[in-house]
Amino acid sequence: MHGDDVTLVAPFEHRLLRASYAVGDEDPALLLVAFDSPVARHRVLALRGLVRRSMMTDGLWRRALRADDVDVRRDALEQLAHASIDEPSLLDMVTSLLADEDALVVDGAAFALGEHLWRGAVMALCDVAEGHDDPRCRESAVAALGAIGDDRARATIIAALDDKPAVRRRAVVALANFEGSDIEAALSSAGEDRDWQVRSAVEQLHRKD
Repeated sequence: MHGDDVTLVAPFEHRLLRASYAVGDEDPALLLVAFDSPVARHRVLALRGLVRRSMMTDGLWRRALRADDVDVRRDALEQLAHASIDEPSLLDMVTSLLADEDALVVDGAAFALGEHLWRGAVMALCDVAEGHDDPRCRESAVAALGAIGDDRARATIIAALDDKPAVRRRAVVALANFEGSDIEAALSSAGEDRDWQVRSAVEQLHRKD
């Protein structure tokens, strides 16, 4: 029996992992086939492999972002956040995912938009920061708005200083990219926040000044 073990076909997931790193002629085809698998885990592994091998096209990104399975959408956003993207319509598609029913997809979309400094998402990010039910989404939206640094977001970020502690801390950091008397007044008030981590964030900003 031991001699037969080495002849067994490796599980498909192992083949996908090897294809993500190998250089064989058949490996890209395997990843592309798995990208259309009915199994979400296979599609995620294929996506990661295609990203690793710099094989993602705009069309593949769109298919991943539109995937019915939430795990695929989440992973696509995580990968896209660190990818080189030259097509504005892809970032517009990411912006549309700020309205996704899954909170972690919204969180991932906000992060990706902040990483790409996509100004086209500012108002949608403001909507998330001001009204999303999940504080993780509001926090990510505030972080993205701070990274983008668009002046249209200043009132939203200041208002976030009245949110939950994690969001307030993120808002303090986000305000570092803005200037003005309203910003100074907001930071001065945050310096008296009941949460010590919010106060500490303000102190660190002042030290950098």
